[in-house]
Amino acid sequence: MTQKSPESHCMANPQTVASFERLKTSVAQFDVSGRTLLIPNMAPTGVRLLAACFRAVGVNAVVMETYKGLNLGKEFTSGKECFPCQVTLGDILYHLKKEEERLGEDFSPGNYVYFLPEADGPCRFGMYNKMQRLVLDRFPTYKDLPIVYLSTGNSYATSDILSPRYAPIFRRLSYVALIIADVFDRTVWRVRPYERRPGMTDEFMDGAIEEMAALIERIGTTLDFPQLYRCLETTVATAAGFIDPQKPRRPRIGIVGEIYLRTHPDSNQEIIRQIEKFGGEVVDASLGEWVNYVTYEQLQKTARKWRLAWRERDHGVLRKLTLQWISLQIERWYQAWRQGQVYRIAMRHLDIQQDHDIAAVEKRLDRDRLYSFAIGTEAALSIGGALEYVHEGFDGVVNVFPFTCMPSTICASILKPLLLDKRIPYLDAPYDGTYQPNREIVLRTFLYQARQHMESRRAKRENGKN
Repeated sequence: MTQKSPESHCMANPQTVASFERLKTSVAQFDVSGRTLLIPNMAPTGVRLLAACFRAVGVNAVVMETYKGLNLGKEFTSGKECFPCQVTLGDILYHLKKEEERLGEDFSPGNYVYFLPEADGPCRFGMYNKMQRLVLDRFPTYKDLPIVYLSTGNSYATSDILSPRYAPIFRRLSYVALIIADVFDRTVWRVRPYERRPGMTDEFMDGAIEEMAALIERIGTTLDFPQLYRCLETTVATAAGFIDPQKPRRPRIGIVGEIYLRTHPDSNQEIIRQIEKFGGEVVDASLGEWVNYVTYEQLQKTARKWRLAWRERDHGVLRKLTLQWISLQIERWYQAWRQGQVYRIAMRHLDIQQDHDIAAVEKRLDRDRLYSFAIGTEAALSIGGALEYVHEGFDGVVNVFPFTCMPSTICASILKPLLLDKRIPYLDAPYDGTYQPNREIVLRTFLYQARQHMESRRAKRENGKN
């Protein structure tokens, strides 16, 4: 596809450049009902079920094709942005261009909404919806396309983007859907390395995901979770039967890192399949872990503000923060309850890896004085999650992240010497869209080390029994 340069789209006067005031009006939280919601394709399973949740409450959500517009994303960025910015920008530009070609004169950007969540803290991702607004405004055709977001700053509250009738329904439904997506992914990773016939797991699970998405879309507003659970149980039980019991267990590899890169197969060059190809079994950090962490972090921030208000004897603020703390605590209990339900159902039939408890991750960090949750960012989960993998008997850890990512670089600086001291194979896997010629050799070497670690661990266990 040939994309015209922005100069050929824009008029010559300065008014064509988006003002900073538009960052407040055209990157906002508003009711998205009645428009087509364009969702970037991050985690393939999770995003398909998330889109189904939106459709269940009446929002026409579409998951955009991904990675086909990467050249566009790179053309309109400076190279200083992290890789997810280039990928998502390319996705939206590619999608809009294809819609223009498909609809011709009937194309109207005002009929769409671009969904790009944000995060607070030092991570640059929190500013990318603003940066992409500036890029889109360089094209007069796309200036009327609004960008809507959810934010970690209020625990991804949906009350401002959906009607009061559907916002609480969507919040509960989407959380359960994301946990189901996590279990589906972990089912694939547990079964696929041992499947009786190559390709049978992917073929079956693609159909199962579509079936679950259709069910969510059809009955989602009723919050009939038992029906979703029955579909989940049937899927996991069937997939468990694909395992060839004659195939020996492989070394288990835990993946941590930046949430977009580690869940976006195109961006990480299918690292999970590559590890499986060279003899490993993979568990990637989950979407649910991140959502649980956001709630837990907001709970901690509220508690710190409460203590400050107590010292200042500000009773009005104390009342407000107390109610906020109670609401967040209820949210946390709800998440633990629903997540436990979903995993218990799946584990009746398959020994998938359970998710990490966020409080346990924090305790592991605090005990060794490695990193503080008060600093925030995904480094907290990556460092703590890697240590949890070690505690659970994994044989290697891979840190997947965008090249130059600050939180992941911090994570690497702590994990690399720490795991080396523990004699746990560790690999940094940074990505920026280029292909490293020695990548296969690095992965093969890492998997060889992981297998040695597994055999050593088993030998020690056997000697202990004797």
